[in-house]
Amino acid sequence: QNQQKQLAEHARQLADLKEQLIQQTRAAAAANSATTEPKGVQQVGIRKVAILTAGGLAPCLSSAIGGLIERYTELHPGVDIICYVGGFKGVLLGHSFPVTPTVRRSASVLHLHGGSPIGNSRVKLANVKDCIKRGYVKEGQDPRQVAADQLVRDGVDVLHTIGGDDTNTAAADLAAFLAQNGYSLTVIGMPKTVDNDVYPIRQTLGAWTAAEEGANFFSNVVYEHSCNPRMLIVHEVMGRDCGYLTAATARHYRAKLMAKGMVPGAGLHLERLDVHAVYIPEMPFEIETEAARLKSIMDNVGCVNIF
Repeated sequence: QNQQKQLAEHARQLADLKEQLIQQTRAAAAANSATTEPKGVQQVGIRKVAILTAGGLAPCLSSAIGGLIERYTELHPGVDIICYVGGFKGVLLGHSFPVTPTVRRSASVLHLHGGSPIGNSRVKLANVKDCIKRGYVKEGQDPRQVAADQLVRDGVDVLHTIGGDDTNTAAADLAAFLAQNGYSLTVIGMPKTVDNDVYPIRQTLGAWTAAEEGANFFSNVVYEHSCNPRMLIVHEVMGRDCGYLTAATARHYRAKLMAKGMVPGAGLHLERLDVHAVYIPEMPFEIETEAARLKSIMDNVGCVNIF
């Protein structure tokens, strides 16, 4: 029963991700299908799209690539798809490969794997010196210009960049350069962040997986109370300026906990395994009041679990 619930949750999350991809591809199609011919002949829309991943590795990258391939195949089967190898490095060097019909038919498999099958790098187009040092561009060349020219040579209409803050900052910079210099290309950044704080996207790539894995870790650590009296466990969860991941991790952990069941007669008590406090930047609290409340829990339960 628990496995069925987890599979249902996985299916819901994938559906959310695919819906976001649908909206992005539709927006890109609308941006590239404006009528420009004086005789009223509609301009041909998207002919080729490209995908790249960059920045740190995460399980969501492979799934995002698979989702894009699936949705383009479903909504725009005539659109060619290529993948740049190694992020922006692949764009600068012209290293890419086509997504074949065989790959399209097997795209769902990418949801079952982590990392990025097309390769990542931390190459930044704005870091001219580094690009020259690594041999990606020549002295006097602007990496943005080199990238733009390569995209044109490859016939790319839409470039999807999948990554975090640095990746999509570079994508925004490239998009601005393309617009300022008359290139008819669209760049769509797909944000990968565990903070889930990119409005108006309902769920950023990686946020759900991070919360689930964080909950799994705490599911193991929490049992330390059984061998130490008055155990205080603080589960510190990453978050830059946003408390989403902490709150979501606590929620995932508690949902898993409630599905397991308890045996008080054998010493397995919900009170000892439960979440006693969740502290996030968005919710201020009065330290003295909280200290008194947690001390009472420690005195009565014998342990305190904090996220």
